[in-house]
Amino acid sequence: MASLPGKALSRALRAVVPRGLLGRSILIILLPILALQLVALLLFYGGHLDVVSRRLAGGVAGDVAMVAELVRREPPENRVWIFGEASWRLDLNLAFEEGARIQAVERPASLPLLPLEEDLGRALAERVRAPFDTDWQTDPRSVVIRVQLPDGVLHVEAPRKRLFTATLYLFVIWLVGSALLLSAVAVLFMKNQVRAVRRIADAAENFGLGRDTGAIKPEGATEARQAAAAFNQMRERIRRFVTQRTDMLAGISHDLRTPLTRMRLALAMLPRAPEIEEDLAALTQDVEEMERMVAAYLAFARGEGTEQAAPADLVELVRDVAANARRAGAAVEVEAPGGALVMPLRADAVRRCLGNLLDNARRHARRIAVAVDAVPRAAALGGPGGPGGALWAQVTVDDDGPGIPAPERETAFRPFRSGASGGTGLGLAIARDIVRAHGGDIMLEESPLGGLRARLRLPV
Repeated sequence: MASLPGKALSRALRAVVPRGLLGRSILIILLPILALQLVALLLFYGGHLDVVSRRLAGGVAGDVAMVAELVRREPPENRVWIFGEASWRLDLNLAFEEGARIQAVERPASLPLLPLEEDLGRALAERVRAPFDTDWQTDPRSVVIRVQLPDGVLHVEAPRKRLFTATLYLFVIWLVGSALLLSAVAVLFMKNQVRAVRRIADAAENFGLGRDTGAIKPEGATEARQAAAAFNQMRERIRRFVTQRTDMLAGISHDLRTPLTRMRLALAMLPRAPEIEEDLAALTQDVEEMERMVAAYLAFARGEGTEQAAPADLVELVRDVAANARRAGAAVEVEAPGGALVMPLRADAVRRCLGNLLDNARRHARRIAVAVDAVPRAAALGGPGGPGGALWAQVTVDDDGPGIPAPERETAFRPFRSGASGGTGLGLAIARDIVRAHGGDIMLEESPLGGLRARLRLPV
């Protein structure tokens, strides 16, 4: 139970802290700077500004108290001289209202972030020693101070500049300006650094989806350059490995065709006898199955390492493959959106993948339904989003055949695991390999038609 507050705090921090490297880097740089400026601001408010404000307020309060005492003691005929001297020497405008009384009025603070009003009020209370009132709102350039005297009210207009200091404005300008300048420098600098990391991430994403954009140029900080160089080396090693595997696969498959052809000719030339006819038919069937297997190897090897991804219409590909399946005798229905679904694809490889799926369905079912649509990432993945764009292209192949039990569906993707049903055992394995090379995947599920559903997804 003690860990629950910690988990809640962790979730709150994750919700506030930026997810991107750029945002986090800028946050790491700016937080100490802002903390330092906050400390400087607190020291300024708690020290320098407080002292200066009290001294300026005390000066104005002392002048007002002296003038009020002179007006109270001197006869009325001397007030003109007092008012003139106060205006010239103290920069105070005075007026006297005979027989008036101060009316208590509640006024909201006009400068809530500064201590000027409170400091002036305390200073007047200490020095004037008579009822008084201050008005900060009537005149934007002056503070009106009213002092209650025995025979009336003394009005004093004190310029606000006597209570302010230019240091306040300079400090605020320096504080805000330096924060904006440092933020701009940090953003520009970190954008250049993060751009190198983003280029590596984009190159890795494209390479993983079969879109080889070539080697990336190392740039940015030393660590980013090292990561770019390591990615280029990894890319070359993977390409070399795929090329070697493809060449070996193609070579083995090509070499197997010669002895298979000789075996087929030898079986055809053997004398026919009723007692060996059944054995010859079985041998011929085995040779034909091996030829189909070699043909599948060669078809896969020819396109795996050479074809590059290019914009292609998935809907058109599906319709073409379905038309070929109909010519082979399959009853295929296609449901697709009215418009095109253009996306980067290795078209020949995708045709081979879809052809394998329809060929498997044709061998086991009488009715096949193919649907093409674009769905959000979460819907295609069955949960939160994954890599790629905001949408996935999804192709479902349904049939009314016997299907595959749920525990055996993953096993069906392994090579040579489905050959007993009449195929080579490579169709689903090659199909999944092609789709995963595009950054997608294939799942086998129960079909609404009663048979098997193959659900294929590709990132748009």
